[in-house]
Amino acid sequence: MSIQELSTEQEVEMITCVIDGFEVTVPKGTLVIRAAEKLGIQIPRFCDHPLLEPAGACRQCLVDIEINGRAFPKPQASCTIPVEKGMVVKTQLTSPVADKAQKGIMELLLINHPLDCPVCDKGGECPLQNQAMSNGRAESRFEGEKRVFEKPVAISSQVLLDRERCVLCARCTRFSEQIAGDPFITLNERGALQQVGIYEDEPFDSYYSGNTVQICPVGALTGTSYRFRARPFDLVSTNSACEHCASGCAMRTDVRRGKTLRRLAGEDSEVNEEWNCDKGRWAFKYEVAKNRVTKPLIRDENGLLQEASWPEALAAAAAGLKNVTAGVLVGGRVTVEDAYGYSKFARVALNTNNIDFRARTHSSEELDFLASTPITATYKDIDKADHVVLINFEPEDESPIIFLRIYKQVKKRAIKVSSIAAFASRGSQKLNANLIKTATGAEVAAINSITGLSSKSVVLVGERAVETPGALSAAAKIIATSGAKLGWIPRRAGEMGALSAGAVPNLLPGNRPLDNASARVDIATVWGSESLPTSTGMSTIEIINSDLQAVVVGGVDPMDISPDAKVKLSKKFIVSFEIRHSDITEIAQVVFPVATVVEKNGSFMDWQGKARKFESAVDQSLNRSDVRILSMLADEIGKPINLPTVKAARNEFESIGNWDGERAAMKATASSEIKSVKADEAFLSSWRNLLDKGSLQDGEENLAGTARQSVVVISQSRANLLSVKESDLVRVSNDYGAVTLPCVIEDIDDSSVHLPRNSIGSQLFRNLGVVSNSIVKVAKA
Repeated sequence: MSIQELSTEQEVEMITCVIDGFEVTVPKGTLVIRAAEKLGIQIPRFCDHPLLEPAGACRQCLVDIEINGRAFPKPQASCTIPVEKGMVVKTQLTSPVADKAQKGIMELLLINHPLDCPVCDKGGECPLQNQAMSNGRAESRFEGEKRVFEKPVAISSQVLLDRERCVLCARCTRFSEQIAGDPFITLNERGALQQVGIYEDEPFDSYYSGNTVQICPVGALTGTSYRFRARPFDLVSTNSACEHCASGCAMRTDVRRGKTLRRLAGEDSEVNEEWNCDKGRWAFKYEVAKNRVTKPLIRDENGLLQEASWPEALAAAAAGLKNVTAGVLVGGRVTVEDAYGYSKFARVALNTNNIDFRARTHSSEELDFLASTPITATYKDIDKADHVVLINFEPEDESPIIFLRIYKQVKKRAIKVSSIAAFASRGSQKLNANLIKTATGAEVAAINSITGLSSKSVVLVGERAVETPGALSAAAKIIATSGAKLGWIPRRAGEMGALSAGAVPNLLPGNRPLDNASARVDIATVWGSESLPTSTGMSTIEIINSDLQAVVVGGVDPMDISPDAKVKLSKKFIVSFEIRHSDITEIAQVVFPVATVVEKNGSFMDWQGKARKFESAVDQSLNRSDVRILSMLADEIGKPINLPTVKAARNEFESIGNWDGERAAMKATASSEIKSVKADEAFLSSWRNLLDKGSLQDGEENLAGTARQSVVVISQSRANLLSVKESDLVRVSNDYGAVTLPCVIEDIDDSSVHLPRNSIGSQLFRNLGVVSNSIVKVAKA
């Protein structure tokens, strides 16, 4: 157990020992190697990692140990032995025996290690290089031929293996099994033939495979997209935050000559520890896509977008937005500062509350839920939970770090996990979750059936709960009656920040209720406005279906909202803030190019409500953040919002603070009547896989190579009815269209079928016009 995992709530026995002549007192159970670190003594190691269980595989950390005057007969691995009372440890600094043992181990490790350092991706940041210099012999006594393997071996499309570099530390295999729950990589053979490999019929199919590359101490595992691209000393590293989901991962972005070449997981013990998912690690090439919008564009009289100067584009946009009814649609990619800019722009420059960040299926019940129900759960609450309930939420696909934190507690304490879903996903199976099998649309009864929750329980509600009327009301009710902690988990990184910034029709910045006069006065005072619009604004779908004359759109994909959203928006004056050409830029009258995450400063707010600040990784980028352009546009309209920089927006938003007044009670929404289906029909269930056809994953073919296969999930009884077996083609259709995919037979609700929401061959809004909670026909293809 690492020191940071010891609970502060329980009394911990402390142990005093002596290391290299210095006394140190540490909690009972602390490993010798950790106790030495407390004194600043660095013992060389390869297999040891503070978040993995001890293995003692590499033997590089040998030290001399005696307990109460009795010495061990030979040096011991300091990464496997906990400290004890009366223990005296001598490391390589004070023991010639330990020093000789470490040098001998290093010599053995280097016997078959190739001289790849000039070309190895690990060169310059390699623990083997560093420790060979500090704890190795100056010359090798080995005179034979080194072992040679074919190189590299692709264990997945993302990860490459150079077997002769491997020192069999087992970090990769332990991570896969202990942290990710994906034991697809293993140590094969025995003795001198032992090597890392994958199972013959099981590819390295893990959402977390990139972590094995990062923790490999010798460059045996490398990333396909980074291999031979740069050396560490060529890179400029910047601490950053992940833009792909609401987990809130700390990241490190490595840039060379203004181009992002690599992203690594950062360290944050309270959030992602030292891990991240493959999407956060490798999905960054959209930043340099060929279809980047690099200059302002204005649509000419022939209907074609033409490059324009900034003053021309600002004037054209302002002319289209002045003295008209307008709305604002904010995408999930925006930072907190940008969302605050959109919120203030809507109220001050456009004099409207018609603003919504929910570029997805949504409802008025959700607005009521978010305005009235405090979000109280945190990662620490998951670490202490006695029961975690997942409502319309698949953490492995929709917020991967939450999955890792739950899985850690499942392995450590065997906590109870319950999942309300149509079938047990792979993630739910790894969590040993108690499946409350439910057809889409019938979740309310399942939620009401949950019992035994306490103040230590955590209820995690996914954004898909909005697709079932009454589900959020039922969730709020069980939270109120049980005292359990509530977590609301949006899929996109920008949604929690947009909510807090007031980019919704019923809330002002700081979660202030729009219908509260004191809340309006608070904001009007900060903004220097005489008054603010008082009527609740339109939601996303209402803005699209309305007769509004103009809409400002910031990074929204209309096919995430409805199949006809693009057509309806095309009839309005559209001002688009976009990174790349998209469905919205195709219909926009004015397009402004905006900066990506690596090109600007800002912050994302994770699902806990914690801001994750980051700085620009690419210096001297000509692209501007959304809030800067909004401020210039407001000036052009003649109603300034005075947010000329990201820092100005951040300072003003932070000065507002969160609303500490009374929240309105949630108005319960009744559940809809549960429908019945015929034998050839089913309720459609779906969610988005982590790796799919999302636009921020464009350009990374290696990442796409590990996306899970698109399949239709059916029950055994339906398979019998259709006379199909595993992998046969099944057609799912309605009056709008059809999807035909291989089938997988699972223990799914008999009245349901499941399809991925936005994967290859299964983009449901495009193919079926619906995404969930709808009746479809199912037939053998």
